[in-house]
This record gives sequence, C-alpha cells and structure tokens, in this order.
Amino acid sequence: MSNVLNEVLTANRDYADSFDKGDLPMPPGRHFAILTCMDARLDPAKYAGLAEGDAHVIRNAGGRASDDAIRSLVISYKLLGTREWFVIHHTDCGMETFTNEIMAGLLTSSLKTASVDASGWHDCGEGHGSSEGKYINWLTINDQAQSVKDDIERIKAHPLVPDSIPVHGYIYDVKSGRLLAV
Repeated sequence: MSNVLNEVLTANRDYADSFDKGDLPMPPGRHFAILTCMDARLDPAKYAGLAEGDAHVIRNAGGRASDDAIRSLVISYKLLGTREWFVIHHTDCGMETFTNEIMAGLLTSSLKTASVDASGWHDCGEGHGSSEGKYINWLTINDQAQSVKDDIERIKAHPLVPDSIPVHGYIYDVKSGRLLAV
C-alpha cells in the first residue's frame, strides 16, 4: 500500500468515527454552486465559508465553463434547486503557463510527467506519446479577468441555463486569500 493511500484511508477512518452528517439533504442548503479550479491551494469551503451540505462545488483545471461543468451546473439548478452560481478563477494558475499547442506537443512526445523551468515546458521524451492531445481544447487562460467574463458569457448564453440565474465572477488571489470581483 502506498503512503498516500494509507494516509487517505487513515484520515477517512478518523473522519467516519465521528461522522454526524448522514442526515443532510441532497440539495445544497444555501442554494448556490461554485465553479472553480482544481488547484490544491484553493479551499472553497474556507474562502466561501461553506460547511458540508451548503453548496455544490464543481472543479476542473482552470475552473472553466466546459461542457461538463455546464452539465453539472444545469443538474445543480434543475434537479437540486440552486438559484445562484459563482465562477471563481485564481491568480498564478497553471492554465496560464501553456497553450493548446504546447500541451499537444508534450503529449505527442511522451505520456510521462513534463517539467517546467524559466524557459518553458519540457518533456522527458521517455516512452510513447500520442497525437490525440491536438484534438482537445485544453481551455488555457491568457487573461484571468477575460477568462472569467468568457465563462460567465458562455454559461449565460447556454440554451439550458435560464436567464433568472445570477452568475457572479471572481478571481481568488492565492497570495491574500481574497476574492476579487470581475
């Protein structure tokens, strides 16, 4: 068993020993959803004051309004009653460090983990790669504020999203912990 697996299972055992949330309803109690980045430095429960059962938190690389993120938001509203949504990107995001072309090139070279330094991304070139990465829009980010605006616009323009749902945009500052309105 890996150390990480052991740590996770031990933490879960400790959590389950004092678990008292089994009666929470499925719909989020505060009736809102957050779409944000998967970056490990972001803790939406802390920066948005959430407890278990309060809100839906949808995470992906960059916190982007991908088809799957919109699918989750629509389910959140249509079946579980959220009435307000937040799009929250963040400073110092890894999605600002590459382009679709860079990612496709790295994957074509090999499937092993790449490295980055002051001159950019580098692949070890070990093993086989795949050209399939060139067919994916990686939803990279050039400008954080513009990406938040673009995602809000995409969400609001989606034919399955009612006009009545407010969609708020913020950038989380990883240095200060503050949410900055866009």
